[in-house]
Amino acid sequence: MTTLSDTQVWGRVWITRNGKNFIGHGRVELLKRIGETGSISKAAKSMKMSYKSAWDAVDAMSNAFGQAVVATSTGGKGGGGAQLTAKAHQVIAAFEQMELRHAQMLQTLTAEFNVLMV
Repeated sequence: MTTLSDTQVWGRVWITRNGKNFIGHGRVELLKRIGETGSISKAAKSMKMSYKSAWDAVDAMSNAFGQAVVATSTGGKGGGGAQLTAKAHQVIAAFEQMELRHAQMLQTLTAEFNVLMV
């Protein structure tokens, strides 16, 4: 049997500029995976997204911040790669802090809702 105590308030965090989403959980996850793999292509593949979608997301973030979030090097004998910039690390840390605060807010709202519905 489901009770009111099973009720949960849900929500997600997106950051928009001029009405367009440019930072959210998925893009932050993409940055983290680029940092882990050293590759936009590998990060995209691990998230089951196309390289173009990943590149477009990285490009959109860089444009929104006015500076690169990923530094790339072209292939060749040593192979290419991608590294997160200081801005990307700043974005990841800030977003994770916001998600934590958001989760706490949702817990508070859930508790308040359940008290009101008794």
